Amino acid sequence: MATSRKDIQKERMWRYFVDATVELIEQEGIEKVTIRKIADKAGYTSSTVYNYFKELSHLIFFASMRFTKEYIEELPSYMKEGNHTVEKWLYSWKCFCKHSFENPSIYSIIFIDDLGVVPEELLESYYKLYRNDLVGLPKPIQEIIVQHSFSKRSALYIKQAVNEGFMEEAEVERISDITYLIWAGMMTSYLNNRMKATKEEVIEQTMKLITDTVLKAVKPEKRQEVQF
Repeated sequence: MATSRKDIQKERMWRYFVDATVELIEQEGIEKVTIRKIADKAGYTSSTVYNYFKELSHLIFFASMRFTKEYIEELPSYMKEGNHTVEKWLYSWKCFCKHSFENPSIYSIIFIDDLGVVPEELLESYYKLYRNDLVGLPKPIQEIIVQHSFSKRSALYIKQAVNEGFMEEAEVERISDITYLIWAGMMTSYLNNRMKATKEEVIEQTMKLITDTVLKAVKPEKRQEVQF
């Protein structure tokens, strides 16, 4: 189905405003971004911005996604280190923790903050606009990336461990939820200075909690096969 002229114009305008927001985040930081500044940088009025984005948080979400490019590019190489689904999943968490704690404000906006709308809708719109971000990624990883809910992301991938005999199906949803809550709790504490730890220490602590949780879900007779 051919893209209409209206849709092409909409995508073009979205890119103008997202690019302007990215520049402002790089120059001034997320906390100083405003609709007026975005409009000025893009060369339009604030009312024009609101014609395309209902809230500032939506624009910041789109711009924040541009900062996850390195994570997305590195994820396949991390997962290749694993010999089976459980190991690959743990390596994917290692990659995610590395990038998320290096850019905590960005990842908090994407996966924790209230956006005033269903996040899946924003993510769907984002990858429609930036289709090339997924080019070259293996299909299983594409399916993980385009799923906004981290619990659903995890369940989508870790369910293969059931077929491999590493865990019972009943464990999939439980550990998917728990591992996300571990990360979200550590991220929130780190962002709000509620813990005295360096970035490296927080990453190490988070990965230890996640690894311990996952290993407890693995069948006892299969745990020795998990080398991480």
